[in-house]
Amino acid sequence: MRNLLLFLLMAALFAAVGFGQSWSLSLAILNLCLISAVMSLGVNIQWGYAGLLNVGIMGFVALGGLAAVLVSMPPVTDAINAGGGGVAISALIMLATFAVMYMANKHFHFFGRKLLVAVIGVAGLMFARHFFGPATDAIESVDPAGTGNLGGLGLPIIVSWVVGGFFAAAAAWAVGKISLGLRSDYLAIATLGISEIIVAVLKYEDWLTRGVKNVSGLPRPVPYEVNLQKETWVIEFAAKHGFTVQEVSSLIVKGSYALLFTIVLLIVLYLSEKALRSPWGRMMRAIRDNEVAAEAMGKDVKGRHLQVFILGSAVIGVAGAMLTTLDGQFTPASYQPLRFTFLIWVMVIVGGSGNNWGAVLGGFVIWFFWIEAEPIGLWLMEFITSGMAEDSALRIHLIKSAAHMRLMTMGLVLLLVLRFTPRGLIPERGYGRR
Repeated sequence: MRNLLLFLLMAALFAAVGFGQSWSLSLAILNLCLISAVMSLGVNIQWGYAGLLNVGIMGFVALGGLAAVLVSMPPVTDAINAGGGGVAISALIMLATFAVMYMANKHFHFFGRKLLVAVIGVAGLMFARHFFGPATDAIESVDPAGTGNLGGLGLPIIVSWVVGGFFAAAAAWAVGKISLGLRSDYLAIATLGISEIIVAVLKYEDWLTRGVKNVSGLPRPVPYEVNLQKETWVIEFAAKHGFTVQEVSSLIVKGSYALLFTIVLLIVLYLSEKALRSPWGRMMRAIRDNEVAAEAMGKDVKGRHLQVFILGSAVIGVAGAMLTTLDGQFTPASYQPLRFTFLIWVMVIVGGSGNNWGAVLGGFVIWFFWIEAEPIGLWLMEFITSGMAEDSALRIHLIKSAAHMRLMTMGLVLLLVLRFTPRGLIPERGYGRR
């Protein structure tokens, strides 16, 4: 009953925004909260199930956004003709180089084996760059103001949600192979560094993502407002209920997004709950609570850590593709690993790590107050200074400071939750056999 009341209170907050500000804003916040809840579930799989401290969340989110570009945007034929062949040749050279490095490391056992592997890698990289550099220069010179990149496959953008999960999972496998043997604090540093590398690559490889020039005009999985405004039934509905056509079209579009995001969230939540209640979930919590004892019982701790790291990252990648779909553009410079990673972690901590429903609630609570902190702060400052003169320097300063209430609000929410419910709003509970 307590958990139900918490979600009902959250619904009441959305209704308050709808009645007090606008329903369009309420739905816009709801969509971001749904995406945040999916991200929070991904982090909860890693931290709540296995105790893995991943501080590279934004790198996996960015890979999901990259998938939206590569899947949904139409191919740029001129750019492909100009340098697509060179990029393909360099990719094949690098694949062959990795294969040779693997075979050399596996079959040679003399003293200088590692040096030989390194020499093969450097030689392969130099050979690939011979084709890669001229090819990318040619691609970026093709209408750089409008394209300057290879484009994508021209498929429906919803397909990119699945592809984004695969991209993030593949990156997580590579990251996990390197860093999951490290202690938790070193793992956090490693994942943060790798996240920065991913974001840097997306910012500066214009031939792939247009870099800081951004990719705009991504296709939508829902109708466009301008098309809805021409529909007879939309015009009649608006006239009948006293709305403008623009308001009705905006509500339809945001509501359609909310429906799609809710379906994804429910699927991820259902699968997460099934996993948590299964023998696999009990094993993961046993490894989290005592790695030494679990390893003594014959469990492959590092293998299970890699498995759960890949699963959580895949969920984060799906959320990243959803976020780029909602924005309608891919902006690599907006992925700030430290700032938004902090927010996702606060969602998990406030909601209750180890509990999937808590992760969902935390995603809703934190993102709602992240968006509404400024209007709430403005109202609070106006209330506090209502007895002061209009030209009071203190009143003017306090009202101007309302725009900077977000971080203070996040800190206050986190402190209150940790003080009164240290295990989160919906704490983790044991799952026995049924």
